[in-house]
Amino acid sequence: MSAQMRLVAGVMRLTRKRQMSTPARAQRRIHAPKGSAEPTPAIRDRHTVTQYREHGFDVHRIVPKDGRFTRSVLYLHGGAYIAEIAPQHYGFISRLVDAGVRVDVPAYGLAPQHTAVQAYDLVESVYRRLLTDATPSEITVMGDSAGAGIALGFVQQVAALDLPQPGQVVLVSPWLDAELSNPEIAGVEKRDPWLSSVGLRAAARAWAGDLPLDDPRVSPIRGSVRGLPPVEIWCGTRDLFLPDVLALTRGIRAGGGQVRLTQCEGAIHVYPVLPTPEGKVATREIVASIADPRGP
Repeated sequence: MSAQMRLVAGVMRLTRKRQMSTPARAQRRIHAPKGSAEPTPAIRDRHTVTQYREHGFDVHRIVPKDGRFTRSVLYLHGGAYIAEIAPQHYGFISRLVDAGVRVDVPAYGLAPQHTAVQAYDLVESVYRRLLTDATPSEITVMGDSAGAGIALGFVQQVAALDLPQPGQVVLVSPWLDAELSNPEIAGVEKRDPWLSSVGLRAAARAWAGDLPLDDPRVSPIRGSVRGLPPVEIWCGTRDLFLPDVLALTRGIRAGGGQVRLTQCEGAIHVYPVLPTPEGKVATREIVASIADPRGP
């Protein structure tokens, strides 16, 4: 584990974990004002950014300045369904665009004002739009944390929507079970300096709306893993979601699917988007896997 990873973990334990560590703190965080979903000035300077609307929500499309791209990504950001996209997400997205990838970023509605059903309607519309000028094999559905949960949940529904599957799914520290029912989670939580199961369960209840917490749209680990496109997963060993990530990986393999899991020893939640040596290595590898899925 790098010194930078230790430093980031320490900062998260002192700040982020405390914010969601009790029911009262979680409710304050859930009902706090949301941030802005606007791309950062650095993104606008480096790339071409346009905006369109789907189902009443903004979607930001980010492409290389020269307008040329070879792959498309539908990117769903994390934030426990209650926080807006962060500058770190846009920094990661910028690396994808640098590699000749077009990235569409839906600003899906956040809890408690919005719920999972609205997000899935939005993602379906964005995906249909991508299919109008990209072949399915050229599309990656990707997300981190809560966004990775939406990404997997959506791809599980693609067949029922009579749509073609994307070329691949990339999941970074996916939140797979709203109930956090895996008994192994308690042991990992002691090592996780960021995530609190108390706060996450409260956020999940707000996000679910009228859906039960075991609905696959809220807890995609409950959904079918058969017929999925190739899946790539990235998760650190100090991540609360690791037990469910391991269970998902086993399930996909048992069902005959294709999945590759990259575990990073000592890394914390969503480590590929963090400013650490481990994060930089993961970013390079993820970008390469999307820009050229065939690999070297």
